[in-house]
Amino acid sequence: MSEKLKKLTGKNPKDFEPVAYSLINDCDIELFAELVEKEDFLFDFVKNNVAKRIKSVCNKDNYLNLIHFLRYYSPSYEEIIISILVKYADEDLTDTMLEKFENGTDDEKTYAAKYFAYIKDPLAKEFLINNAYSDNEYLAQNCASTLASWEDKESLAQAIEKLKDNDDFEKIKAVKFLTAYGDKSAITEIINSMKTSAMSENIAGEIPYLMNLFELTEKYYEDSLLVINNIINGLGEILPLSIVFDFELYDVFEMLMGKINDSKCAVVLLNAIEKFETLTENDEYLFDEDKDTKNEIYDIKNNLTKINKKELSKLAENELNENSLFVYTALDFVSNPFNVQKLLKSENQTLVLKTSETLKRLNAFDETDRTVALLKVTDLNIKEIIRAL
Repeated sequence: MSEKLKKLTGKNPKDFEPVAYSLINDCDIELFAELVEKEDFLFDFVKNNVAKRIKSVCNKDNYLNLIHFLRYYSPSYEEIIISILVKYADEDLTDTMLEKFENGTDDEKTYAAKYFAYIKDPLAKEFLINNAYSDNEYLAQNCASTLASWEDKESLAQAIEKLKDNDDFEKIKAVKFLTAYGDKSAITEIINSMKTSAMSENIAGEIPYLMNLFELTEKYYEDSLLVINNIINGLGEILPLSIVFDFELYDVFEMLMGKINDSKCAVVLLNAIEKFETLTENDEYLFDEDKDTKNEIYDIKNNLTKINKKELSKLAENELNENSLFVYTALDFVSNPFNVQKLLKSENQTLVLKTSETLKRLNAFDETDRTVALLKVTDLNIKEIIRAL
């Protein structure tokens, strides 16, 4: 960290005031670039202090110098930069921001998308729509949220339609658009998209940013359990462990523990118990996590140990039917092969395979079962796996 950045982020006014003055009035792009580069290592209160210092220096005579900082996008300083530009906005500045939106870098476009949330120039709409599904998540998110502030229903309808795309990556982009757009009326369509996606964990990990899991459980109980189950499946592999805070998972599981007589809830809790045991028994999952995240993971695990797993396992057997959305997870926890064998006659070939593997785990997969399974399966790859069990 350079000496100038140390002063800018420090506590002493005699140090940070002249550096903040120079940052804006001398248009010190190198210092701002370093500030953005180091932001992940700065506490939130430090970044908030820097934002206030930037604001205190900016005025009608120097605010245009901020245009040069747009090359370096920062979610921490975006609001203060855009609020200052909007304060002094005129036709010339709006033209400049339109040009950035059309020909600039992704970082410049991201700032521009935020600017047009306040300056509703219709010429920006084309750029907002064109960048709403950008691979740059900050840019895509700002475009979607700005379109929402414009109450643009056309882009909302297009995103909902995009959920039906056969490409799962396109589905996820649509989900992220809808999450940033913030219209909760899309929640049912998003959940339905999750149910048919091979990337259900990724989609589930976006849903609580649109509707928190408590509200989701209250309004869409069974679907909420499926969302929670997919989040559990994704933890540590697809979804970062820090989301235990974002989604308030300790309290979510506490809530579910009060609904323990429900078979679907039992499956989800069994899945949670196993997941958090795995997370805490293997150093590779927690090695790079901060102290708060590690402690929260252990607190969740310890709370889940209060549950009687045998009782849950018995309840989980009620989900052993091919129409249950929880059947695959339930198969991981059942211990009675008699209740499993009926699923060998399912029309779902993937379920037949999972059932065969479960029976093998229970040391109950005999030649009769193998024959029944093979008669139901036409997929050659699945046949080979079943033969090898």
